[in-house]
Amino acid sequence: MIEESGLSLNLFTRVQDDLEKREYIILAELKKISAQFQYYKIYPHLSGLIELRRTLKDITDRLEDLRSKFPKRIRKIDWVNQTIEHEVVFVDGTDLVAVEELISWALPKIEAVIQEGAAIHEFVESSLSVEHVGILPNYREEGYFFVPDNLNRKLNLFRFELSIFQSSEDQYRSLKTRFLKALAQNRAQLSPGSIKLDLIRDEKELPNPATFAFNTDLEFSFQQTILPVAKRKLMLAIFE
Repeated sequence: MIEESGLSLNLFTRVQDDLEKREYIILAELKKISAQFQYYKIYPHLSGLIELRRTLKDITDRLEDLRSKFPKRIRKIDWVNQTIEHEVVFVDGTDLVAVEELISWALPKIEAVIQEGAAIHEFVESSLSVEHVGILPNYREEGYFFVPDNLNRKLNLFRFELSIFQSSEDQYRSLKTRFLKALAQNRAQLSPGSIKLDLIRDEKELPNPATFAFNTDLEFSFQQTILPVAKRKLMLAIFE
């Protein structure tokens, strides 16, 4: 079972109680995530932290824009340099200042933990090789890929389907995967070509499938590290 992070957005945006209490909760949650990284378990925490960082930075930018729209009062007049300093007057009872302070305090700490996870991701990616099996067809939107689970001495076989959809601004790719079966260690010694032929016989919908075989010596968590990194690498391999 994958443990969920307690770093919800409400923790940062609904600052109505003790600020120190929230800081304590944030530090405790980041410590839990960092501990998971020490066991080389990087997902879903790494992607979750990256998304949280993006959202918090977006909130900071919006608060800065909102600050410019609030009324200002004169804080200081410099008669020598003939300049006037202003300060923003927030409405009574607003929590915006506390939200901004909490986010500014938290972002460097979130960034530090992200860097821990990113370093592990980079190491796993460099230790995970991929090659296409047989001739790579022109149609690559569907096919198979094989990924070793060295902790459990298995080779896991998956089917993939790639979807490409267009928005008004950009083009996006979505990868759907379906677990087919796992081969025990003795059967996993079969060549990738033989495994591909077996799949073609079993799954007759794809007579000439794009097929990719991954290899690694790492004995890390399959679901939380090896498979997520393999999926990202597969997206690149499909279009090489």
